[in-house]
Amino acid sequence: MFKKWFGKQQPKEETITAPLDGTIVPLDDVPDPVFAQNMMGDGIAIDPADGDVVAPVDGEIIQLFPTKHAIGLRSEAGVELLIHVGIDTVSMNGEGFTAYVKAGDRVKRGDRLLSVDLPLVREKAKSAVTPIIITNGDALKSLERKAEASAKKGETVLFHVKMK
Repeated sequence: MFKKWFGKQQPKEETITAPLDGTIVPLDDVPDPVFAQNMMGDGIAIDPADGDVVAPVDGEIIQLFPTKHAIGLRSEAGVELLIHVGIDTVSMNGEGFTAYVKAGDRVKRGDRLLSVDLPLVREKAKSAVTPIIITNGDALKSLERKAEASAKKGETVLFHVKMK
């Protein structure tokens, strides 16, 4: 009861911004059926213009894959996001990826998460297209997409989400 009165209320809405600069790509056009068919969840993708990946929300790092090609975050409102840099980049075994965070770290929107050697990814992986997936879609009340052609990291709004 006291927690209800005095505890910090979790926000019920979240704005998710682009974690990368680049061209926005519909998830249907991602060259991997797991993402294109929404098997991991709904989202969008970005064909990156540079190799800097920043936090799209204030929140917590919940997973950093050992190969550093993918990172999971949970926003203050409880939205769980997966940023998967490139397609078939797991086979690079971390080559060309540098992480600046670890699981459990708290981040603010715009904080640097990863840097990626994009020329190397384009050479060694199937694609550099980076899906941004909401992995707990069942917890959402609504998801509003913002239509843009290009993304500026930390600024371009990709989604506005309301939680249940």
